[in-house]
Amino acid sequence: MKYKLTTKTKLLKAFLLVSVFLITSCSTDETQKVTNFTELVMADEFDKDGAPNPDLWSFDIGTGENGWGNNELQYYTNRTENVNIENGVLLISARNESFNGSSYTSARLITKGKFEQAYGRFEARMRLPFGQGIWPAFWLLGSDIDEVGWPQTGEIDIMEYRGQQPTVNNGTVHGPGYSAGNSITKSYALVNNRFDTDFHIFGIEWAPDYINFYVDDVLYNQITPADVTGEWVFNKPFFILINLAVGGNFVGSPNAETVFPQTLLIDYVRVYKNNNNVLN
Repeated sequence: MKYKLTTKTKLLKAFLLVSVFLITSCSTDETQKVTNFTELVMADEFDKDGAPNPDLWSFDIGTGENGWGNNELQYYTNRTENVNIENGVLLISARNESFNGSSYTSARLITKGKFEQAYGRFEARMRLPFGQGIWPAFWLLGSDIDEVGWPQTGEIDIMEYRGQQPTVNNGTVHGPGYSAGNSITKSYALVNNRFDTDFHIFGIEWAPDYINFYVDDVLYNQITPADVTGEWVFNKPFFILINLAVGGNFVGSPNAETVFPQTLLIDYVRVYKNNNNVLN
């Protein structure tokens, strides 16, 4: 199965779509503060089959001792069974198998120390998995997390999704005073469609005084310093994470109707900037 167009064609289409998007959104939505993030600074099109590019991606391995703080059930690996590029698409697969004391395996990719940026347009084109207890995410964490910890470092969830709700995406920020159950969040629901049956583009436009959340070309959430109930910590570089968790506080455990393996498909990840509005 051929999942996507050539890189050259896709990037040309992306440029045209971004240009049209900026023109139309600036003129039709007064809440949107587009800052012309049109300079492409990072793009992984996943065109080379095999392992993800080691110059850009690393792996979190293991269970994070307590399920990465969320009581998740999977063991993250870097095995090809859990993460691989095939036919130009990155595949992250969750499997029901006994592995190092866990009942499930999956993968979590990060750009920490390899690609970090403050502000810009971050987007990924994905097809999501489904099922009770399935929890994919495309998100950002502050690059100072080792020094200040979570939630002081800040977290931006661009795509966060419960597999048992295949029409709903959540856009969220966490920070000091507004983390976990007190996070600032809003959902976006598809009409007559599902996130597990087709590819969709999940993205943010991020500037010093706002974060806009999008599904495809729809702005569904804007978060500003006035919206958070603590310190605004989104004024420094962040790195990218993409993972597929199993179980945990957000989704609950899989049940007898959850089919495995479940796979998150990523067509591309792209980041844009505006030279007048970026901290590195």
